[in-house]
Amino acid sequence: MKTRRGFLALSGAAAVLLALRPVGALALNTDQSRALIETALGEVYSVINSGQAPAQMYRQFETIFARYADVGIIARSALGPAARQVGGAEFAAYQQAFQGYVGRKYGKRFREFIGSKIEVTGARPLKSFFAVTSVAYLNGRSPMQVEWHVSDKSGQSKFFNIIIEGVNMLATERSEIGAMLARRNGDIAALTADLQQAG
Repeated sequence: MKTRRGFLALSGAAAVLLALRPVGALALNTDQSRALIETALGEVYSVINSGQAPAQMYRQFETIFARYADVGIIARSALGPAARQVGGAEFAAYQQAFQGYVGRKYGKRFREFIGSKIEVTGARPLKSFFAVTSVAYLNGRSPMQVEWHVSDKSGQSKFFNIIIEGVNMLATERSEIGAMLARRNGDIAALTADLQQAG
């Protein structure tokens, strides 16, 4: 179960969910969606197998997350209803802290994936975005089905959610961040300060 939890955590860097334009209006297509995920996974595994010190790996994973994930959408969704009451500067500070938190939190799982792989198997339009399917082959575990949701809502092609064997990672992040915010009595600044240290 440790390896499975680790994979869920790693992928939740994403991970990963929003009113999107109709598929017909998207410049993005299935081939581009698939290529995005293949490229992101290639960079992730390059870091995993680099032999670098943990702190360096965490920084690189944060960079990969920022490059390929729609961090603004994920961070806003994770914050839930409270996001509607947050000012621009306060949300920007929270988003930056959230991004770093994701890099450290999920980066700690990297070593569990040395020697494993994820194979992208296809891509298709789904509702108002694209779903990229893949299979994760983990050492000593049965293969797992992983689906990535990709959109160009933000003006760039990004993934905004990951579904792992039916587990919605954006919903998971929303639950975890929501619980953290509740413990801080809804104080966004306090949550941001804690996220800067957590992970």
